[in-house]
Amino acid sequence: MINVKTNNELKCNIALADLYNVDDPEIGLNVVDLGLIYELNFDEETNMLTCTMTLTTEFCPMGESITDNVRQSLQQTCGDYNINVNLIFEPPWSMEMISEEGRTFLGR
Repeated sequence: MINVKTNNELKCNIALADLYNVDDPEIGLNVVDLGLIYELNFDEETNMLTCTMTLTTEFCPMGESITDNVRQSLQQTCGDYNINVNLIFEPPWSMEMISEEGRTFLGR
């Protein structure tokens, strides 16, 4: 089960469907199943989509690439919105955040 906070379930599901195509290249698993996406907030007043996410480590060498790919994916899917990727490290990412599908993929 994916645990992403949102204020618009339908738009969130559409955005997440595309984010399944964004992988962490070092792990080979997508950012959704890895549990890196914490929240997708759609602000209709300001036309802003804020994606709050994390990385597996604060010093992830692929961090900039991953966040850029998330931004591009959201821009493609939710092009009517300005995209803001908010990178946070609290709460820190842990292996427990990986979805059941992700655990199966990783053989855990």
